[in-house]
Amino acid sequence: MNTAKRTEIFRRLQAANPEPTTELEYDSTFQLLIAVLLSAQATDKSVNLATRKFFPRYGTPQGLLELGEAGLADHIKTIGLYKTKARNAILTCQMLLDLHQGEVPEDREALEALPGVGRKTANVVLNTAFGHPTMAVDTHIFRVANRTRIAPGKNVLEVEHKLIKVIPKPYLLDAHHWLILHGRYVCIARKPKCPQCGISDLCEYKDKVT
Repeated sequence: MNTAKRTEIFRRLQAANPEPTTELEYDSTFQLLIAVLLSAQATDKSVNLATRKFFPRYGTPQGLLELGEAGLADHIKTIGLYKTKARNAILTCQMLLDLHQGEVPEDREALEALPGVGRKTANVVLNTAFGHPTMAVDTHIFRVANRTRIAPGKNVLEVEHKLIKVIPKPYLLDAHHWLILHGRYVCIARKPKCPQCGISDLCEYKDKVT
């Protein structure tokens, strides 16, 4: 795929959704971090349903520590891996208070040092909360990048690096959100909605659905 085609793809995605953002609900950078941590192998909708029950009262590092691991686990038991996520969230709260004055650090290495926070979660926080042009490659973005041929790669890290390299700079900050939403609602896994797709004529997928 050439630069002109990629540029037109992102121009159209921007035109259709000028201000894309995450579908996770949060009122602070800390709440975003916790929501993303909980969203691993879970839908944003299921995470929102859970966090609505405790963010209003316990939506700070100190608040979650007061709620405790068992209390948090009870609130998020509808989410997969909830026991591990509750443990990691509580440990993360303690580290934020001990090492960062309760603030979420604007630093990849410091973020990835937090329990349960990997590269993808760090990328989401850096992009969404701090405005860094990072690319958090989940299953949706991995699929879209490979299927469309915008940035094919054998693994998520390869796709991440390719996307950062080939996406035109004016579109890079919001590209993560455009691609994830496109994969979630249009370029879906089993049967992509090619007839309704706004970039179908630019996509290089060989088995387009008619």
